[in-house]
Amino acid sequence: MPVLFPPMRRPLVAILRGIKPAETEAIVGRLIEAGMTAIEIPLNSPEPFRSIELAAKQAPRDVLIGAGTVLTTADVDRLHGVGGRLMVSPNVDAEVLARAGHHGMVTLPGVFSPTEALLALKSGASGLKFFPASVLGAAGITAIRAVLPPDALIAAVGGVSEKNFAEYIKAGIRAFGMGSSLYKPGMSAANVAERAKVTVEAYDAAVQGAL
Repeated sequence: MPVLFPPMRRPLVAILRGIKPAETEAIVGRLIEAGMTAIEIPLNSPEPFRSIELAAKQAPRDVLIGAGTVLTTADVDRLHGVGGRLMVSPNVDAEVLARAGHHGMVTLPGVFSPTEALLALKSGASGLKFFPASVLGAAGITAIRAVLPPDALIAAVGGVSEKNFAEYIKAGIRAFGMGSSLYKPGMSAANVAERAKVTVEAYDAAVQGAL
């Protein structure tokens, strides 16, 4: 059985590509305070496993901490070893997904087509990361959703921010990953907190507007 994506008030993943361990605790703390519910530290960041370990120790149980750009089963094992519970990948690799599932991780592999999306679900993915969402758009993702199980969790990532939440949410897409709109290397914790506040308020307003 695949590990289910946990219910969240806001299924929002903050992508901290390029963050350094010395910055992690302050920035992660501010993101959690702002209401972010999942945090991804891509493995092409400086000392990513150290940052993930710090974040995992700091975060409450209902906040998912994990890695992005996970490409190998060895990376999955290291992620598990430092307390990561979220595995995000740019592709669909059945071995990587199986290993993450073995460790009880929530998984979000990157997909772009119906073939990839169905393969990911068949391989036990918890949800699907449609990337780059800016290319597919809400209409493109909606068209692909027609052939997917109705309960499949869909996350839009890439070019999504507070500026276009409403477009996706009106199409029934409620989960998002935000990278550069939320965090860029060198930003202070206060800067990130301000961006997170704007993001969360825009998300809540878009959800309320779609009711």
